[in-house]
Amino acid sequence: MEKLIVKSYAKINLSLDVLGRRSDGYHLVSMVMQSVNLYDMLVFEKSDNLSINCNNRDIPLDENNLIMKAALILKDKYGGSGAEIFLNKKIPIAAGLGGGSSNAAATLYALNKLWKLNLNKKDLKEIALLLGADVPFFIEGGTKLSEGIGERLKDLKAPKMSVLIVNPAVNVSTAEVYKRYDDLNISNNNYTKKMIKAINSGNIYNIAEKLGNDLERVTINMYPIIEKMKTDMAELGAIGTLMSGSGSTVFGIFDEDKLLQNAEKEFNKRGFFAYIANTIDKGIEFI
Repeated sequence: MEKLIVKSYAKINLSLDVLGRRSDGYHLVSMVMQSVNLYDMLVFEKSDNLSINCNNRDIPLDENNLIMKAALILKDKYGGSGAEIFLNKKIPIAAGLGGGSSNAAATLYALNKLWKLNLNKKDLKEIALLLGADVPFFIEGGTKLSEGIGERLKDLKAPKMSVLIVNPAVNVSTAEVYKRYDDLNISNNNYTKKMIKAINSGNIYNIAEKLGNDLERVTINMYPIIEKMKTDMAELGAIGTLMSGSGSTVFGIFDEDKLLQNAEKEFNKRGFFAYIANTIDKGIEFI
């Protein structure tokens, strides 16, 4: 096997509670993460050297890229060789959709196979945690309760949903959002407990009603356009809207295809990135 092509899927947060901060600076969270079928495409080809190319000039091609970090860990610790990697970037950057983390997980999966390292899923998740707290989620994807710093994962079974993903081309610093959150001393809202109950009901209207994100208030203060996007999406027919992660992406759950399509056209018309997505049960897919 000399070449592999992988779809690296995005995620949205159906809930996000910040429960505190550890002495090492990592925040303790409780959140429900959900894979969606918006994806980046990665091509891995055996080579003597290790290199990355990308269709987006804003993407770093050195060790600041999680793809390169993942590849170097496998190469240095487990005897990997070389690869030419091409990233076709479709997931908005610094947008709360986990694109970089998903790319890292896809790289671990693909190079494990390409280089015949024979690491199992447990091994891959342990390596994934070295790259970032939400990288282990993407090894499997689907719908998961994520706790601790994001490393403790539990399967949930959510009904299939259609969502509109909208991004205003605002790059949000996750570190800055968490810093401001700490300064505000906001009390926890237990969004995740309510969301798990809604998911277990199997009813998308219950899920739409219980969407919640502790970080939303902070990011909206920094970028008021996020609140307007939520309001506009609701007026266009979304039965529930929420900012994903630390932002700046907003998604809406829709129960009517016509309203969903009209909303996508409206946001596209305004110059936003708008994408109709379906929830899925995987984080990575080989083609």
